[in-house]
Amino acid sequence: MNKEQFDSYLAFAKEKLGFEFHDINLLITALTHRSYVNEHRKTKIEHNERLEFLGDAVLELVSSDFLFRNYEEPEGIMTSWRAALVNTEANAAAGEALGYGPLVRLSNGEKNGSMRAHHVIMADCYEAIIGAIYLDQGYKAAEDFILKNSMIKIDEILESESWRDSKSYLQELAQKIDNTTPTYAVLKEEGPDHDKTFTVGALINGHIKATGVGHSKQEAQVKAAAEAIRQYKKTHPEETKSEYGKKKINR
Repeated sequence: MNKEQFDSYLAFAKEKLGFEFHDINLLITALTHRSYVNEHRKTKIEHNERLEFLGDAVLELVSSDFLFRNYEEPEGIMTSWRAALVNTEANAAAGEALGYGPLVRLSNGEKNGSMRAHHVIMADCYEAIIGAIYLDQGYKAAEDFILKNSMIKIDEILESESWRDSKSYLQELAQKIDNTTPTYAVLKEEGPDHDKTFTVGALINGHIKATGVGHSKQEAQVKAAAEAIRQYKKTHPEETKSEYGKKKINR
């Protein structure tokens, strides 16, 4: 690694994280994928999987503590909220917002990987960064990072009810509002077998209510259902008003 590359990690920590690492190598390791290590076997470098393991545990603790201290919902509801806040998609989105993608060290093969693989790598790096912050700066700094970058999404998740199972919830709304059960139809298939994408329509009374795109039919159905739910919430705000998230603890 040359000086310019090294300095880019220092700049990222200072500008995006708001502090300077005592050991910048922890951040560099957090952004090093296993494939890069395999491609540079003669160099003594470590990949980020151990830091990811640690960061995942810290992320779960902080998110659980946040929900426990702020809401009085039952365990099952808060478990679903936590999953929506810290799943792969949410962590990858947080990583994209932070903008560390260009700093992730990958093999040449992984650099040309699918978008799905890219999201997983970004999510894994997000957890690894949490592990690095925890080791270098302590629990409070890791907690502040998670509150700022993950827990900030709670209002959006509660309003959209994206924490709920989309297909089950759409069925509930369709039966309540249109007295029907939604069905799904594959509208388009694109791409090679190893990276195929499906466009699926969610149909209400035989008409396309919304569409979704995914790397499997199931994923596309879930996305189509989620979009249909958004449409229902827009056109029937009173009938789709959430009953959850009201039991907020005032401290």
